[in-house]
Amino acid sequence: MKKVKAILANSILIILLFSVASIAQPENQNLIQNTLQQLNNLSLTLKILFLITILSLAPSILITLTSFVRIVIVLSLLRHALGIPQSPPNQVIISLALFLTFFVMKPVFEDINKNAIQPYLKQEIGDMEALKLASKPLKEFMLKNTRKEDLKLFVDLSGEKPKSPEDLSMITLMPAFLISEIKTAFEIVFLIFLPFLIIDLLIASILMSMGMMMIPPMMISLPFKLILFVLADGWELLIKALIESYR
Repeated sequence: MKKVKAILANSILIILLFSVASIAQPENQNLIQNTLQQLNNLSLTLKILFLITILSLAPSILITLTSFVRIVIVLSLLRHALGIPQSPPNQVIISLALFLTFFVMKPVFEDINKNAIQPYLKQEIGDMEALKLASKPLKEFMLKNTRKEDLKLFVDLSGEKPKSPEDLSMITLMPAFLISEIKTAFEIVFLIFLPFLIIDLLIASILMSMGMMMIPPMMISLPFKLILFVLADGWELLIKALIESYR
């Protein structure tokens, strides 16, 4: 029971740190620091209300700061490549993408837990220092997986002039990271579609040559695509490629 409580506490703290770190830019730090100081004087009821409000941002944090976007797009469009857009169901796709995201982000979460959460729980560091330490590994992960052209686009649009990539604000980095993730996901999906597209074309050509134009080619090609995906260990290859694309 103690382990469960500790895991829950760490998870809540990670969400809190992510939420505030995403807006903790130099010009906003004084405002955030004053807010955190005022929270210390609030009653327990108001603190719980504040925590529930922050937890409502968890889905947005998960999407904008982690590998979830790339993984869920690839898994979703895989169903269309196979010709079965309703199977596996959305709940299965989201659950698999979620656990793969935790697997990919494990080193980042461990870094945050070691350098930000644990010292904060032991009261060795303050609120703002914990936020800075928590945002550092996140920013490194996002910069590593963001294309330079996408980053340049948003730096030019924002008018920022950072001396180094580490000086970029999270507000500028997050949309660049999301666009890069979507582009990479589409590139992976394109490669997945090619073998299944060839099978569809072959089946359609065979049916046309036999004069069986009334039979939908998708009905005939579906079992061939499924058996090809299974015999080629498609799930293993796809999951391995997704995870290794972040290393």
